[in-house]
Parts: sequence; structure tokens; C-alpha cells
Amino acid sequence: MLRRTIVTLPGDGIGRIVLNQALRVLDAAGFKADYVHGDIGWEFWCREGNPLPQRTLDLIKEHKIALFGAITSKPNEEAKSELDPSLRGKGFAYSSPIVGLRQKFNLDICVRPCRSYKGNPLNFIRRGKGNAIEEPFIDAVIFRQNTECLYSGVEWTNPPKQVYDAFLTHKKFVENFGEVPVEELSISARIFTRKATERILMAAFKHAKKYGYPSVTVCEKPNVIRETSGLMWSLAKEIQKNSYPEIKLLNTNIDAQMMWLTKNPEDYGVIVAGNMFGDIVSDAFAGLIGGLGFACSAQFSADGIAVFEPTHGSAPKYADYKVPIVNPVAMIESACMMLDFINEKETAARIRKAIEEVISDGKVRTYDMMKLTGKPEVIENGAVSTVEMTNAIISRIR
Repeated sequence: MLRRTIVTLPGDGIGRIVLNQALRVLDAAGFKADYVHGDIGWEFWCREGNPLPQRTLDLIKEHKIALFGAITSKPNEEAKSELDPSLRGKGFAYSSPIVGLRQKFNLDICVRPCRSYKGNPLNFIRRGKGNAIEEPFIDAVIFRQNTECLYSGVEWTNPPKQVYDAFLTHKKFVENFGEVPVEELSISARIFTRKATERILMAAFKHAKKYGYPSVTVCEKPNVIRETSGLMWSLAKEIQKNSYPEIKLLNTNIDAQMMWLTKNPEDYGVIVAGNMFGDIVSDAFAGLIGGLGFACSAQFSADGIAVFEPTHGSAPKYADYKVPIVNPVAMIESACMMLDFINEKETAARIRKAIEEVISDGKVRTYDMMKLTGKPEVIENGAVSTVEMTNAIISRIR
């Protein structure tokens, strides 16, 4: 087998902790790779004024595949205050390095699977007929357009004259905001392009066909956001009709989808959305399978670059605990997505089976699985540490 070189991007806070555990699991499963470290995150913002150094971009460009932990982001003024004093007042502006990665490499397709583990005490339950308790099996995959929409960064406070004048050409802007002083306006642009929207839709339909999902659901708001959400819905109908007539196409508004999540989540398989609504709906589904400790993701570009990461944040306060307590499963599952991508599917399957066995057995549970507040004393109350959970998974692999 080809020996791969993987760029590891620990980032900040618990990102460093969970990434190390994922590497332990990969090694225990027999996956052989060369790992090269990439600098990313808050430390490099404070020290260099750049949380995503060019040297890291060069590594990813060369090796194509990265495993990413988590990063810390703070509001603009707070970010400036933490810069090295020698860099202050020199025009440095903080922006999220993960958003930067997506844009620099056009990682426009984001895939977020949300699948129940049997025996997970955090799984969603509901009341059924006769007051029976039901635990529906959830197997949803969210396809999130990853580079456009409100995350494009095209926004202004006190917009310049040419921007303001352009908005004045729109009748609804004049009617609703024409009397608002320009210095009181903040404006963000929700941008969809036909090419990127077609790519995320095609990826969703291809996945549904490959893995036997009967439907694709577009989760947007075309009844109100008529131009951008409307573009996605019209293209979805066109693609389904011309290329995937055997797959049912559904349309839900993002607000209604949040309600239906607790009504019939098992009815949804593949869901596709723009950047903002995709972020929302994927976190909502993650809540049904136990929270962000179980939520993995992958991001792909058209030219073969892929970054794999858990969807949780850096939770810096947990990183300072003497004994780490965070759940490593989301990071380990993200590593499994990487294995799938490079056609190491048998290794990925063995790791996933080990995770399933540990959770189903119920003897080893992290603090979140025990519904405890994340404090150091959870270990004394029966929760296992991050390392102990990893050890349990490794023992099942072996």
C-alpha cells in the first residue's frame, strides 16, 4: 500500500488532545503514515499576526490531506488586544483560520454524517403511541456548501458610498432602510454561485445513490430568501429530473426542519444546504446522536485536497485540566472519514466497530455520556478520561 503523508493541524485547546488520541487509534489499527505538523491557531495569531501561516498552506498544498483538531476564535477587539505588542497598530486583522483554509483551497464540499450509536445514553428519544418510549435510529448525512453564503466575509459596517448607492437601487432597501443613516448600517452579503451550488447538490445526490439513501432533502428558505435559496432549489429540481429520477427530492425550510427534527428524524437521509443553514442543521442533527462529541466532518476541494475534523470547538478551559476529560470519538470518526477517502475502508470499518462495541457495552463512558458537567471531578464520579476512552477503543481493535 502507498505510504501517505498526513498534515496534522492540532490547533488550540482540546484540538491538540483529541488529535493525539486519533493518531494513537490509527497506529493501533495498523495504519502506516508519515505525519508532518502544521502550525495553525491562536498562538500564531498572537505571535505572528497570522493564525494560518503560509508554511502551513504550503504543507497542505504538497500533501493534500490534513487532520485538524480545533481552533479558538475571539471577537476582533479582543483578538487585537492579545497580539504581540510589536504587532499592534500595524493593520493586522484576525480571521478564522478554518474559514481561511476553506477559501484558500476552495474546500467547498463539507460532509457531516450523524449516525446513532446503539447504547449511547445521549441518543434522542421520544414518546410514541400508548406513551411508549421510542429511540429512532438516525442516519443522516448533511452536505454543507462550505465557501459561500454569509461566510464569504463580504460585509460592511458604515458601508462605503458605492456599496450604499448600489443598495439604493433596490426598491425594498429604499422602502425599509432608505431613511437609516449610513453610519448606522451593517450589511452582510449572502452569496450563492451556480457552479458551487451545482457541485454540492451533485455530491449529495451521488452519495445518496452510492449508499442507498432513498431521498435528498434541500434545507433552505426559498419562500423568503428567493434568490439564493431559490437558486439551490431550482437547481436541485433540475439535477434530480435529469440525472437522479429514482431518488426522491424533498424541500424543507430551515425553521420547519428544526421542528421536524424532534418529530421524525429517522425519515431524513441526505440533507443539502448552503453554508449557514448547513452549519445549523448539522449541529441540530448532532444533538440527536449525543452532541458534538460524536460529530465528525470532512471537507473536499475539486482538485483532491481534503481536511478532516470534528465539528466541536477548542473548549480551552478543558485543555488546562490535569486529566483531560473530553470525548475523543468525533476526532476518531473524522480520522475514519480520512481512511475512507484514501480507500483504507477495511481499517476504518474495524475502528468504527470498536467504537460501537465500547459504546454498546456501556462500561466506559466520558463525562458527556454520563450527563455530568465538564469539571475535573467527573473522573472521581465515574467518568473516564480522554485517554481511557481511547484505550478502550484500542483494546477492541486489537
